[in-house]
Amino acid sequence: MANKRAFISFDYDHDEGAKIMLAGQAKLPDTPFDFADGSVKDHLPGDWQAKVRKRMDSIDVVIVLCGEWTHTAHGVGKELAIAREKGKPYFLLAAYSDKSCTKPTSATADDKLYRWTWENLKSLIAGDR
Repeated sequence: MANKRAFISFDYDHDEGAKIMLAGQAKLPDTPFDFADGSVKDHLPGDWQAKVRKRMDSIDVVIVLCGEWTHTAHGVGKELAIAREKGKPYFLLAAYSDKSCTKPTSATADDKLYRWTWENLKSLIAGDR
């Protein structure tokens, strides 16, 4: 079975290191996903939301990395809303085990924040949520 293509949404200002680690996991031999694309910085020229919509056309799942300041990351909230608008499956992944992680403002009350372990990640990519 082919790996799923994942879009990783994250807070550029605070969680870029966590995104780099997650993209690195896509290189492991037993990974169920390929890193397809990532968040777009809000201040890019032109319509950045249109760019995100286009990038999401070719992905299978959206991984929303949640850190301490995700609730203040306007772009992450918009990316999650776009994923829902496009009907893309997504899940919220706690970027840190030693810090309090927050959900994006566009998350629903039913959106669970999952612990980031390799087994959890593989299961979530497979749709077990």
